[in-house]
Amino acid sequence: MNDTSEHSERPAEPLDFIRQIIASDIASNKHGGKVVTRFPPEPNGYLHVGHAKSICLNFGVAAETGGQTYLRFDDTNPTRESEEYVRAIMTDVRWLGFDWEQRLTHASDYFEQLYDAAVTLIKKGRAYVDSLNADEIRAYRGSLTESGKDSPYRERTAEENLALFADMRAGKYKDGELVLRAKIDMASPNMNMRDPTLYRIRHVAHQRTGDDWCLYPMYDFAHGLSDAFEGITHSLCTLEFEDHRPLYDWLLEQVDTDDRPQQIEFSRLNLAYTITSKRKLKQLVDDGVVNGWDDPRMPTIAAMRRRGYPPAALREFCRRIGITKKDNLIEMGVLESSVRDLLNEQAPRRMVVLDPLKVVITNYPDDESEDMEASNHPQNESMGARTLPFGRTLYIERDDFMEDAPRKFFRLKPGGAVRLRYAYVIDCVDVIKDAAGNVTELHCTYDKDTRSGSGTSQRKVKGTIHWVSAAHAIAATVNLYDRLFTEAEPARSEDLSTVLNPDSLRVVCAVTEPSLQAAEVGAPYQFERLGYFTADQDSTAERPVFNRIVTLRDSWAKIEKMAVEKVNA
Repeated sequence: MNDTSEHSERPAEPLDFIRQIIASDIASNKHGGKVVTRFPPEPNGYLHVGHAKSICLNFGVAAETGGQTYLRFDDTNPTRESEEYVRAIMTDVRWLGFDWEQRLTHASDYFEQLYDAAVTLIKKGRAYVDSLNADEIRAYRGSLTESGKDSPYRERTAEENLALFADMRAGKYKDGELVLRAKIDMASPNMNMRDPTLYRIRHVAHQRTGDDWCLYPMYDFAHGLSDAFEGITHSLCTLEFEDHRPLYDWLLEQVDTDDRPQQIEFSRLNLAYTITSKRKLKQLVDDGVVNGWDDPRMPTIAAMRRRGYPPAALREFCRRIGITKKDNLIEMGVLESSVRDLLNEQAPRRMVVLDPLKVVITNYPDDESEDMEASNHPQNESMGARTLPFGRTLYIERDDFMEDAPRKFFRLKPGGAVRLRYAYVIDCVDVIKDAAGNVTELHCTYDKDTRSGSGTSQRKVKGTIHWVSAAHAIAATVNLYDRLFTEAEPARSEDLSTVLNPDSLRVVCAVTEPSLQAAEVGAPYQFERLGYFTADQDSTAERPVFNRIVTLRDSWAKIEKMAVEKVNA
């Protein structure tokens, strides 16, 4: 893992339950004191924030104990997988700061070994070829209150099963015509143990093996055995796999692997106002609700990278929420706070006006300008300073002026004064309106004795606002992103379109100080008084495009806290 020095001085924290288990295993010399973990994504979509938690856990515990981590693609379902997803997953894991080194594997690497393991089960009388179709298998399985019943094909001989299984591999049967099932217990209270399917026929080319196979293993069969083949010691997965653990252990016992892996479950990451179902995320992409998997409103790692989230902030977020056995809903504010805390330290400051209102300083010479010195970071002198051009005509934020202002409005108003950051105090002397009564321009005067840093003026004003010189302004597009959904748990809605936030994206035409014309894509900036932003990949020198990473404050905090407390109650 890279980029870890920032947390090296953090005091030691109590170990979570998984790290306690691993520490105990090391102390007892279980697995010879080794720790080998794996991150096993399915290449059927882009990784999301929930995967970030698993990545940080699997790579993290291995790094902390001198162990190793495999990146293993579970490519057992070629109907839904693609190389695009494989490349995206590798990019995301590296971006988060982790390295699998030479330990990149695929379930398809083990197709022959998995097939041999299935043959072993058949020979032992622990698996059989079933001719029931999918609906019949479902009906025979029973329910949570009723036992299942045996398939009429359950007692086929080992010889017959071996011949049928070989014919399945040879492509002599159609999709769904036959399956291989484990022979366990149709009366088991655990539905996963009621003769689960191990292999199914799919006449679909695989992205790595081509047409070599038309017989593909199920996830539960391939996963545990692949763990064993790779020498995984601790197979860390989320709670929905807890009921699958008996099958995981049963398969390893039947195939008689040495030094069996241990499956340990932890709670998945449920983040408020997001969904983490790859199927539903793909639906948003396919339906055009968002502009691709990396749309900055999406909870995918690619989207967070494009939005400007630093990888260290995601790792810090995963550290803050911890590892537990209990499912709960995490406030979005926890993630945004991790991002905000990091950017506050790292992001240089810049001046940008999102909703420009023209200001003419009537007593400033029309043909003159001057440079004002502006700090790049108010608490970090090592980041240096820059110059801001100042002239007769400026732009300020429209909401920094109010014509009928309340008593405690300390920005600009008729007859009022305000300080322009790094520049002068100005007084509003006239308000210009169009025929419809809309304010189009302000006429002000400046007090030349109040230049910032001069130390010669005793004049004090309560308000300070940002600005951009009109003659030097750079026109830019700014994407103001917000939550994609209006409900804390949008996945509970049968129709996602009913809980979409209509204000999840607002595009504005802004003006920026000249330095941002050369803004580096992905580099974070604090637009003073507005939030943290980064230049988008579509940005050009002719027309910069910026994405809002996060606001300066969590404006959703009270609403979100109430929603999350209600869900977790």
